[in-house]
This record gives sequence, structure tokens and C-alpha cells, in this order.
Amino acid sequence: MKLDQIKELKDEKFRRLTEVMKGTFAQMVDFLRKADGLKKSKGERKNKLNLEERLLIVLEYLREYRTYFHIGQNHGISESATYKRQFRIRKSMESIM
Repeated sequence: MKLDQIKELKDEKFRRLTEVMKGTFAQMVDFLRKADGLKKSKGERKNKLNLEERLLIVLEYLREYRTYFHIGQNHGISESATYKRQFRIRKSMESIM
């Protein structure tokens, strides 16, 4: 499912798909935007996926434990790129807990 389709889901279906409420998802994105802004100031390269899509990769992996290959195929990126993106997002999320 694409991000546009996921955003159009009703609250209950969104929670069933991602295991978080829309409000929680928005808070996670806000936190990651702040963390991402610090990295961008250090000259990091632009990502192919936006922040919401990278967060969805992490939530999809944690919920379904699919392989990085399959998740990458859904999002149009390689297996190694999927791993790197989910690793960075998970580390950022762990720092707030």
C-alpha cells in the first residue's frame, strides 16, 4: 500500500495496519523530523523515501517481520537500503524511549 492510500484509511484500519494510532504516528513523524533536521545540517544526502515512508518501513517490519527484500520491493528500494533506513529510524526512536 502506498502512503497516500494509507493516510486515507479510517482510524481503526490505520491502527490495524500499523499498530499505532494516527495521532501517535504524527507524533513519531514530528520527532523524526527534528532528528532528521539535525542530520541534514551535517550534510547527509537526500533520501529516496520521505520520512513517513521510512517510518512505515519500520512499523511494517516490526509488525509483520517480513524480509527486507520484500519490504524493499514494496517501496521500490534495495534490500540493503531498506535495512539502512529502518536501522536509522529505529535508533532515532530508541533514543526517545
